[in-house]
Amino acid sequence: MSHRRKKFLSAGLAAVLCSTALLGITVAHADGKNNLHLPGMRDRPHSPENSFTRMFPELPPFAPPTDAARNQAKKLGEKGGLIDALDILSDPIQSILNPGEFSPNNPDNPNMTAGVTFFGQFLDHDVTLDPRSPLLERSNPRKTTNFRTAAFDLDSVYGDGPETSPLLYDVSSGDIKLRVEPIPGSEKVSRKGAIRFDLPRNPSNNTAILGDSRNDEHVILAQFHLAVLRFHNAVIDHLRKDPALADQSADRIFKLAQRQVRWHYQWIILHEFLPLTIGQERVDDILKKGLRFYEVDKKNPLIPIEFSVSAYRFGHSQIRPSYRLNFGPTVTPATPFFAFLFDDTQDPNDPDPIDLRGGKRAPRRFVDWQTFFNFGDGNFRPNKKIDGKLSSVVMLLPGSRGPAPGLPADGIQSLASRNLMRHVNFGIPSGQAIARRMNLPALTPAQLEALTPFGMEKSTPLWFYILKEAEIMENGLRLGPVGGRIVGEVFIGLLKADDTSYLAAQPNWTPVLPSATPGDFRITDLLTFAGVIPPLN
Repeated sequence: MSHRRKKFLSAGLAAVLCSTALLGITVAHADGKNNLHLPGMRDRPHSPENSFTRMFPELPPFAPPTDAARNQAKKLGEKGGLIDALDILSDPIQSILNPGEFSPNNPDNPNMTAGVTFFGQFLDHDVTLDPRSPLLERSNPRKTTNFRTAAFDLDSVYGDGPETSPLLYDVSSGDIKLRVEPIPGSEKVSRKGAIRFDLPRNPSNNTAILGDSRNDEHVILAQFHLAVLRFHNAVIDHLRKDPALADQSADRIFKLAQRQVRWHYQWIILHEFLPLTIGQERVDDILKKGLRFYEVDKKNPLIPIEFSVSAYRFGHSQIRPSYRLNFGPTVTPATPFFAFLFDDTQDPNDPDPIDLRGGKRAPRRFVDWQTFFNFGDGNFRPNKKIDGKLSSVVMLLPGSRGPAPGLPADGIQSLASRNLMRHVNFGIPSGQAIARRMNLPALTPAQLEALTPFGMEKSTPLWFYILKEAEIMENGLRLGPVGGRIVGEVFIGLLKADDTSYLAAQPNWTPVLPSATPGDFRITDLLTFAGVIPPLN
């Protein structure tokens, strides 16, 4: 175990040391003992200085790191304030069926399905983890540890590998698979009587056993993490059917499967998620002309704070107030599970609350992915536009009535306030300053007039600037020039810096697993291959 993880273990984790949940906090990367010498198979070593960095160190902060500035930032992001979409949260079904009435300030994005938001959240948890920077004091990115590897390597899934993180793994079949557990009683409330699955959990308290505890923040994310676990297991089975591999050891099959899982996942990032998020032309420009602003060190890639605290938090504006989690059993009438993402009024001790918070196991707490991605059956829902409004459900995160897995416990429950206060603490430059540095036209004070009471219309926190840029310049359908450039350069920069990624190891590689379109691979293909799409009829 590295020094930084030992240090982390000693810093306030006593409450979970007695449970297997410790894995969810401490594991960080797949084991480094791979000696097969196959392209893309060598695991990256840990860096003793795995901190964050700055993309624009020469630019001044948008505001001084004072209590007054933090209070203004907190006020801007408060529930009921400028950023709150003021959704009517009286009926989760009507929030979906009648968004014009129940969410008039929170329009749908016809270009993205609801699941794209949570795939993006999963990606974030793969490359960044900053559990310790406080909200009420100044922070230094170079002294802030990133407890994830800065690579799209699924360390949140594989942990430190089967030897170091054995509780993540199931070797009962003779092969090295990832643990999943059936949900008792799920067959009674699932279409076609299908047994549904969950993350492995500590039976004493339902704490998930996984490589990143944040992936149990809510059911949707937990179920996507589960899908990736089952994707790995399905790839193992697929490889075992290859006669050429029949006599190979479990260790070799594991490493081959891990490479296939990672490369197909990275393909999705580059060929589906990024084009949807920033536009294909920006992806092509960065791939062809290279990075202009992100100076990535291949030996020790660091995540810029402008990305982790600002640009990549655009997904917070895409969250819907409520979701149809699943379709219920095959009966007439069916009983779909509709619920708000979060509802702080729910009893934290309820084993099956009516919101979608994580840390629970009950028969109906599983996902039918047809709601979240387009499988061609017309059941999917869109996510929300990227704009200056957030769904009201994230303006009061659970926590006031008791702890909620992966969610804040410091009393600041507005997600918007948390984002903006971090901007002050980290001294992040304004969106206008970065636009000028990129030789792009900056949003005008008139376009940001709503910020005038806060004194931020001329020097705007980068996160909010990027949301408004997308709203004004791209009709909220994707990120604008500043946000798109930061996100695109970091994603592509990390993929190129990782010599185990397909883009670095075999840039002409194409997917080999079965898919709807041979030679391509989409999120829907991953979910289908993983076996998590039971038929609805």
